Amino acid sequence: MKEEAVSIIGGADGPTSIFLAGKLPGKKPFKQRVRQCMYQFRRRRAEKRICAAPHTLREVAAYAKRSCHAVEMPKTKRAYIEQYACAKEALILQHKPELLGSAAQITRPDVLNGESAAKFYRQIQKRSEMAAKIPDSEMPMEFHIYEIHIKGGRMELELDFRWEIFGISYSGNKKSMKQLKKMARELYLYYGVSREDMKNKTKRYASLLAALSS
Repeated sequence: MKEEAVSIIGGADGPTSIFLAGKLPGKKPFKQRVRQCMYQFRRRRAEKRICAAPHTLREVAAYAKRSCHAVEMPKTKRAYIEQYACAKEALILQHKPELLGSAAQITRPDVLNGESAAKFYRQIQKRSEMAAKIPDSEMPMEFHIYEIHIKGGRMELELDFRWEIFGISYSGNKKSMKQLKKMARELYLYYGVSREDMKNKTKRYASLLAALSS
């Protein structure tokens, strides 16, 4: 059976990726216009569901253990080590790029030029190696990964209590994806937002809205 995968990454202050669909030149295809209308409808409905009832990430972790049988991934596991390294590099780039010197700024390559793309890849590798060697004392983190397994699928929660990073990814067959999607929404709703988040439309608010609108 074909597997699908979804990732949602957000945080009050942590690295967040937000993808916006801009207007395309010319008239949009009918199916695209329908999907856009449906998304806008879900977004308006989601906005009405959001109320000020925030919880800390530590409370989210406890809730996930209690209600979803989440289990923390050992810090010795290869998957944890790799994801920790990625999170550390992203945090350094966002908050302390000076630790990487000139390697923090890498020019995007000419994708049609093989040598340019290869050079870009080498620079990315070098930067990752530099970030990995930076002492944890220079970029302190409280990074945790929790796993949730259900029949036909699994979910990962990536949390950093210090930097307020909250990421969810899940994959599985078509049947399990519906259950995992519902679970992800419940976890995001439990994390919640404050009145200040709602007023200022913060990243935390945007992440919750995106999760509820998907």
